[in-house]
Amino acid sequence: MVAKFVQVEKWLTSAQESYSKYISALDATVEIEDDKWTSDHGSYGRSLIFQNGKVIEKFAVNFSSIEGNKLPPAASNKRPELAGHPFRAVGLSIVFHPTNPFAPTAHENIRFFNSKLDGKEIWWFGGGFDLTPYFGFEADCRRWHDSAKNICEKFDSDIYVEFKKNCDEYFLIKHRNERRGIGGLFFDDLNRWPFDNCFQFVKAVNSCFSTEYFKIFKKRSKHEYGQVEKDFQLYRRGRYVEFNLVYDRGTLFGLQFGGRIQSILASLPPKVSWPYQAINTNQLFEKKLIEEFLTVDDWVN
Repeated sequence: MVAKFVQVEKWLTSAQESYSKYISALDATVEIEDDKWTSDHGSYGRSLIFQNGKVIEKFAVNFSSIEGNKLPPAASNKRPELAGHPFRAVGLSIVFHPTNPFAPTAHENIRFFNSKLDGKEIWWFGGGFDLTPYFGFEADCRRWHDSAKNICEKFDSDIYVEFKKNCDEYFLIKHRNERRGIGGLFFDDLNRWPFDNCFQFVKAVNSCFSTEYFKIFKKRSKHEYGQVEKDFQLYRRGRYVEFNLVYDRGTLFGLQFGGRIQSILASLPPKVSWPYQAINTNQLFEKKLIEEFLTVDDWVN
């Protein structure tokens, strides 16, 4: 099991470095914070924050490798038999907040847990990706889901429907009964195949995310916009913040574990606004976004 953990850890650190090099080349004006950290508990990580660039408002790609004496509730709710048991977890979390409001926000997370129960090693993967547009484009949405479906079908013809449904249900802002975005893939407790197959799947998920998102980003970042569109982006970013602070299990896990607050909250956008309610142009933009994009159940068919 140690060998499996080290294997995943090595790949995730390599993936983080690949993103770092790509983002640095994508926007030469971006400011970079490279924060390597360790804890007294044997945990360590690296938080890379790119911000205040011409096309990148904030890009956070955070690696963490942690050890604990007992799984926090956010991780043991679905595995109550492991509550109170020691664990190791490694993960990579990515959130992209573009400057241009026509370029969507994107999120990806890949994580690997292992623990021990009655002398038996327990392991599983989790993660996925989702897309949060402010001004939707049907072609982008279809391509996003087509690519996700194609990746899934290389491993199991049934999992796209399952993992898409997971994503739609997870990224729901319950107090507004509103989806955060157009979805994607979301999976947890992934150990239904042998380790090597599961590992190849999460690698394919990461490749799909990086390939498809940056195509969308590059295209939409060329779109002209004004203050009206920027104001709507800042307003809708409020929904992103609400979800992350109220429902996101990764955020809850980090807070319950007593992790580094600056790393846990690195996913939040640098600029956001909360007007009392949407009015005028914001109201029109929001109506179109919700009715034509956030409520679509099937982008593939």
